[in-house]
Amino acid sequence: MTVSVLGFAGSLRQGSYNRALLRAAQALAPDGMSLEIFDLAAIPLYNGDVEATGDPEGVVAFKQALRRADAVLMVTPEYNHGVPGVMKNAVDWASRPAQDSALNGKPVGIIGASPGMTGSARGQSQLRQAFEFTNCYAMPQPEILVFRAHEKFDAEGALTDEATTQHLRRYLVALLAWALRFKTD
Repeated sequence: MTVSVLGFAGSLRQGSYNRALLRAAQALAPDGMSLEIFDLAAIPLYNGDVEATGDPEGVVAFKQALRRADAVLMVTPEYNHGVPGVMKNAVDWASRPAQDSALNGKPVGIIGASPGMTGSARGQSQLRQAFEFTNCYAMPQPEILVFRAHEKFDAEGALTDEATTQHLRRYLVALLAWALRFKTD
């Protein structure tokens, strides 16, 4: 049985440490897990007036990818001690309409990287708060808070820190087990 995971990073910057962390997760996915990466660049800012006329193409593709996935991996930076707008915007679109949310019942992993000393702890915490409404289930432990990210990735965005690599491997095994707890077919 393979668990399909949809991963996305809450940064649009091509050189983002969080995009690099997501690519590392894809490369390190354990047996039994496939990890598809979705780029949030095509998702416009949430606007109820736009939604009322029909979801934009990028939002349709995002929701379809979420529905196909058994689990979700959100890789979030931290901006100004919180979850960045790109990530929150993706969650807002995915949660609509509330009675048919693409996130409903999904197991979710949250990881993140930052040049700062706390990794993305505050951003991850704020993201978890949104799940009270979206009815998805964040894996409580382990956590990955990649701090001093500029020291852990090379200029091309490859993860070079062995301790972080091993921690990410263990995290992905835990996410696989978490997702299997919710898999019904």
